[in-house]
Amino acid sequence: MPELMTKNRDVLNALLDSTIIGHVAYVDEDGAPGVLPTAVARFGGSLIVHGSTGSRWMRLVSGAPAAVSVTSVDGIVVARSAFESSLIYRSAVLFGSFRVLESTEKADALDALTEKLIPGRLSEVRQNTKKELAATLVLSMPIDEWSARVSDGWPEDATDDIAGDAWAGQVRFGKQPATVLDAPDLRRGIPTPDSVNALRGTD
Repeated sequence: MPELMTKNRDVLNALLDSTIIGHVAYVDEDGAPGVLPTAVARFGGSLIVHGSTGSRWMRLVSGAPAAVSVTSVDGIVVARSAFESSLIYRSAVLFGSFRVLESTEKADALDALTEKLIPGRLSEVRQNTKKELAATLVLSMPIDEWSARVSDGWPEDATDDIAGDAWAGQVRFGKQPATVLDAPDLRRGIPTPDSVNALRGTD
């Protein structure tokens, strides 16, 4: 369905900025394929992922060809027939190789990932320690080669179905407020921070 393809970089950036999870596909030393879900963030002109320095899959993709799939399901196209029903979605696959980030670039990338997950959180927590940074591997893939698709149409029902009595339209999911739960060991009197309150739509 080539009509769903887009080469608009702004569309890709918006998808990457609004989506938390990407699926990294790779091939291991024995030639077996694998895919792992992980948090992703756009960092300048690159896509970053992070994990433990002991992570096998991260070591496998460091410097090797890989692909990353990112998808946002935004609703359902409800047709008059099950056959014509479909999803409203934005998706992209990025191709390239990851490189290991070091020093200041590594720390800045981790900050960018933290701010993406919970905007404003960096000002509320301590900085990463040297030990924590040393235990974390951060990889970066240039956003140079990619393919994106956007599906946001109306039902394409057959004439006979349109003449029938079944409902048709779109169901848009929209943004849902977060449910916030205090940790069981949270000391009494510590308020919910502004960054977290913003996620659930309260002041």
